[in-house]
Amino acid sequence: MMPLNFRIAVSSLSAHKLRAILAMMGVFLGALAFTGVQHVSTIMVKRAELETEKLGPNLYSVMAGEVRFTRSGNARLSGVTRNFTIQDAQALIAGVPSVMEGTPYVAQSMQIRGNGNAVTAQLLAAWPNYQDIRNFRPVFGRFFNWQEVDDRAKVCVLGQTIARLLFDEPAKAVGQQIYLFRASFRVIGVMESKGRDLSGTDQDEVMLVPISTYMRRASNQTWTSGVFLRLSKDASRAVVDEAVQSIMRLRHKIDPGEPDDFSSMSPKDAMQLQQQALALMTTLGGITSSISFGVGGLGILSIMILVVRARRVEIGVRRAVGGRRRDIIRQFLFESGLMAAVGGGLGVLTTVILVIVGCTIADLPIIIEPTSLVSTLIGSCVLGLVAGAYPAWQAANVEILAVLKS
Repeated sequence: MMPLNFRIAVSSLSAHKLRAILAMMGVFLGALAFTGVQHVSTIMVKRAELETEKLGPNLYSVMAGEVRFTRSGNARLSGVTRNFTIQDAQALIAGVPSVMEGTPYVAQSMQIRGNGNAVTAQLLAAWPNYQDIRNFRPVFGRFFNWQEVDDRAKVCVLGQTIARLLFDEPAKAVGQQIYLFRASFRVIGVMESKGRDLSGTDQDEVMLVPISTYMRRASNQTWTSGVFLRLSKDASRAVVDEAVQSIMRLRHKIDPGEPDDFSSMSPKDAMQLQQQALALMTTLGGITSSISFGVGGLGILSIMILVVRARRVEIGVRRAVGGRRRDIIRQFLFESGLMAAVGGGLGVLTTVILVIVGCTIADLPIIIEPTSLVSTLIGSCVLGLVAGAYPAWQAANVEILAVLKS
């Protein structure tokens, strides 16, 4: 029964190729839009999670000034103050629950020179445990140690991009001299490649130095930019936020009702904003794909009505020689379902190809959602059956005598 129905369906659709293709196109675009948006959203969420992990396990930072997030999740710091001290950082490390370890830091954009070249880098001064807190370690040479912090040693570790710009090959940077202001620093290591973080900052464009060296020998300052904290896995964000508020407002003598002169954040904050933006995109994509599916369903409905009118004689003959109404209904439902299945199948296949090619080119995690693909394909078939129900009913109720007389 099925092979005969299939042959009849293919023959009928071949006789009206253009109309069949246009009807399938709506379902194709709907399936492509729905599965495409779902996959893009899933991939970007996974990318954000991976980027968050790269920033450091359970990282939490407190900094001078006010942090604002853009819709895309990028952080912008404003109202920077100069009253965040190393003593503040030590108080937070000692007093905030669930803190495993922490380091004060100073972040500043600086021009550095070496090997006859000059580049602008993100200078970051910190303690030696920065590499553990941020999960960021040298691939050539070593990181500076506590003795070098105590000695205010003029040593540094470079990010791979900076090392490459100054010395062509990162490995050649170890042992070389570079200059910050007029002070020379010996390169003792080059960090592993990290790429860009959630805010779009290239983490490889960095120069790391002992915080004591920078604050006393380079800039002669007493303030820091903030503190990086590594929290335990079971840390309560609400408890941590409350403790930070209490300690910092007390130390900075901020009266009740006055605004904070500091901010706290986690990479997960930016990730949540990105997920909200992706959720909005997914919703809009779902609306768009629903419209496309609706257009595809109307296309199938219209072409099947035309097909029924064009095949009235064939239907009458089949009924006259013993064809049952349910056989006629099955035939036309099969044809409408076949059109929708082909359109949906092509949309699903195109999504898989685009995901694999796009993720490979953009260096994103390749994620294929079988549930989304299968449900979209099933939904396409159901759409075809629904759209073909009325034309199939029309075909089954054709008046045999009226058709044969005409």
